[in-house]
Amino acid sequence: MSSVVAPAAARSVLAARTGVVVVFALNGFVIGSWFSRVPAVRETLDLSAGRLGLLLLAMSVGAVVAMPISGLVVQRLGTARTVVVAALTLSVGLLVTGVCASVAGWPPGVAVGLFVFGYGTGTCDVAMNIEGAAVERRLGRTVMPRFHAAWSLGSVAGAALGAVAAELGLVLALHLPLVGGAVLVGMVFGVREFLPAAETTSAGGAVSPAARRRSLLAAWREPRTLLIGLFVLVAAFSEGSATDWVAIAFVDGYGVSEAAGAVVYGIFVVGMTIGRITGTLALDRWGRVPVLSGAILLAVAGVSVAVLAESEPVAAVGVALWGLGGSLSFPVGMSAAADEEERAPARVSVVAAIGYTAFLADPPLLGLIGDRVGTLHALLVVPILLLLSVVLVPATRPPRGRPSDHRARRRRGRDPSRRRKL
Repeated sequence: MSSVVAPAAARSVLAARTGVVVVFALNGFVIGSWFSRVPAVRETLDLSAGRLGLLLLAMSVGAVVAMPISGLVVQRLGTARTVVVAALTLSVGLLVTGVCASVAGWPPGVAVGLFVFGYGTGTCDVAMNIEGAAVERRLGRTVMPRFHAAWSLGSVAGAALGAVAAELGLVLALHLPLVGGAVLVGMVFGVREFLPAAETTSAGGAVSPAARRRSLLAAWREPRTLLIGLFVLVAAFSEGSATDWVAIAFVDGYGVSEAAGAVVYGIFVVGMTIGRITGTLALDRWGRVPVLSGAILLAVAGVSVAVLAESEPVAAVGVALWGLGGSLSFPVGMSAAADEEERAPARVSVVAAIGYTAFLADPPLLGLIGDRVGTLHALLVVPILLLLSVVLVPATRPPRGRPSDHRARRRRGRDPSRRRKL
């Protein structure tokens, strides 16, 4: 009997892994598509850097509003249904954003659309990370960064098509709704491979609403969860700063074209993708703390080069290093929040809620600084925060007994069981 069940279970997990990859990639695609057109929105609405930052804040507010309750929604609906509802929400947000930007030329309407878009992407983010962590546990090896690499690849594709759309002069009212509709259809197909709802929510729908609320409140009082949240906050600020501003910073600071600015953003995402694909090997070999510490320092160097370089090619190399060094912090933070499966929905929701507050601070803070020193030099805030985040890295260390922790100790020759055998 077991010889039949085990292969079937393995196939189920592999299928779920594929479904998670699809959803992550599509989520990245829709984000990359939007941010590659931010310069077009600025030009269409004739916005200063400060006013653009305030407009982008609407999307961040939507995401942050969604985060605290997303864990409860996942526990109630399951990850698959939550992703579908989120995809429908974000597609509506893109439709409103595109129409209000290029047809009506109405910034308040764009802000409403971005709020809805952010609410959808934020909800999807929590659900797909919970599903990804469940799949990672069943596979028994580090794969979360590779899910986020799929997000990065999707973002590259979205940014690339966005650059083409910008070069062709495709109006936002057509481009953005098409992206939203395609993402909705793709996610509906992707979630069909997800694990059964009861496997990613501690007890499926049997948990009462009151118990779910108590679980969420308890997570807000856990020191480790809060420290991981702060760590993810800095990681999100670093990534969000590149997403929101690197294209515009190169347009303003180095005088490149709008299309070239989108390409620079693509370089950042390529760096993140490479780091997330190869970083899993390093994490399993040496563990979370040393790998994350080294990666953060690489990101600090990359941002500094990107801002202070005297030539565009060298600055672009700095952007690539920024992406490479910043690639692991966010996914590993999410994995750390989900280390204990029964508490994963609540803890991931809390960590995401804390982390996504970075997107509240990022647009207005860098926009206001950019009004005074230029958008390019405003990015120097990023390496300062990254250096401070190094002290938070130990909070991501897996609880004693986690398989990944055992592998790292064995490879370093410090596993107690190995010493006994010797």
